[in-house]
Amino acid sequence: MECQKQKNSAACSCTYEPCPRKGLCCECVAYHRAAGELPGCFFTAAGERTYDRSIAAFIRDRKG
Repeated sequence: MECQKQKNSAACSCTYEPCPRKGLCCECVAYHRAAGELPGCFFTAAGERTYDRSIAAFIRDRKG
């Protein structure tokens, strides 16, 4: 499978600018999964801006 980095980057909602995985969804998911987290694109815009990628933060964000 070929990476669609340019297309993915255009739709990426992550606001963490120095992120080296922006547009590389498979790397992003693997990185956050290894850390017990979820990628920023799973969160609402307000939840994403907190940079707290924990599962607890995701639940709070979605209940809010």
